[in-house]
Amino acid sequence: MGTSSQTPQPIPLHEYQQTSDNRIAVEAMLDYLPLPAPTLIARPDAVYVMVADVDDLGEWLRERGGRIHRTSAADGLELWTLLTSTPPRGDGSCVSVRVSVPVPMGELVQDEIRSAVAA
Repeated sequence: MGTSSQTPQPIPLHEYQQTSDNRIAVEAMLDYLPLPAPTLIARPDAVYVMVADVDDLGEWLRERGGRIHRTSAADGLELWTLLTSTPPRGDGSCVSVRVSVPVPMGELVQDEIRSAVAA
């Protein structure tokens, strides 16, 4: 029985630069908008923020707007994700931000949050 070892592939420089640029844009936004962001993961396509509870998701919704998607996370949980973005930068571009929180199925949620759920 043979084993194969794969050498990790380096991240292409343009992806690393985009990831870094996205992280910096969101961190700069958080410097002047006091939004909860205990876990922040930057990627080339977006910055993913995990928050502690659905009230934190509501803070993001009130401040940045957007739509919320709900998906089953199994074991009686749903993952609620707000699709939003940073304010426009000097060049007019925005960074996509995905703010997520696990919510027990059937949990009471504020009307303003529930009404932002995409149909």
